[in-house]
Amino acid sequence: MKLSDFMDISHLQKVQDAFSDATGLAAIAIDTEGNYITKGSGFTDFCMKYTRECPEGAKRCQKCDATGQGVYECHAGLMDFSNDIILNGQKVGAIIGGQVLPHTPNEEKFKAIAEELGIDPDSYVRAVQKVPVRSEKAIRAAASLLSDVVNRMVLQEYMNATEYKKLHVWEEEIANATETVTRIKANTKELEAIASKQTIMALNASIETARVGAAGAGFGIIAKQMGTFSKQSTEIYKKITQDANRIAESIQKMNEN
Repeated sequence: MKLSDFMDISHLQKVQDAFSDATGLAAIAIDTEGNYITKGSGFTDFCMKYTRECPEGAKRCQKCDATGQGVYECHAGLMDFSNDIILNGQKVGAIIGGQVLPHTPNEEKFKAIAEELGIDPDSYVRAVQKVPVRSEKAIRAAASLLSDVVNRMVLQEYMNATEYKKLHVWEEEIANATETVTRIKANTKELEAIASKQTIMALNASIETARVGAAGAGFGIIAKQMGTFSKQSTEIYKKITQDANRIAESIQKMNEN
């Protein structure tokens, strides 16, 4: 199951953007295969322009994105987070981000990382000095809050989409039932007409039997039986009509509510 199957990703983007603006932490959503499904919010030049732009840095970042769990220190020395998006017990994606420092950066440490990645150390240090600094407690609290909000929103959108689908099916079935009732009524009218003709035929047969006397005794028995069948058929048709009317009334009440 994909998030885009049932929810408007722009809603997730708005929440993500607001979170980044409020906390200074970067954030982005990915699917179960690691593909980005939202645009990054609050990403720094340190990460996007330097670390992820070099081949080795990009490789290490992708590994962190794929394997990181909870709040952790990424390969470049920043605090990141990765929280699963769970729906009905199944992982449907993750919300990842962070890209902040838990304390003032150690310049020598980041120069060493820059040399490993093949990046100009001085430029790398200047970039890391612009990275927001947040306490580890604040980072963990923010990551937990975003995870809770996103998971609740995903569940709500899933429920809304599911209920809409159920309602759509319900409406279709009501329409089908209404059409069926209409056909029942039409067919019942035709059967009633046939029953009426049978009654008339039985009556005519009875009259003819009386006219010919004993010679028509056998025909009279058949005529009597036809009359009995006709009467029984009429009763059955009335019951069918009553049931059809009850169904029609029920459907009307469902449509009204």
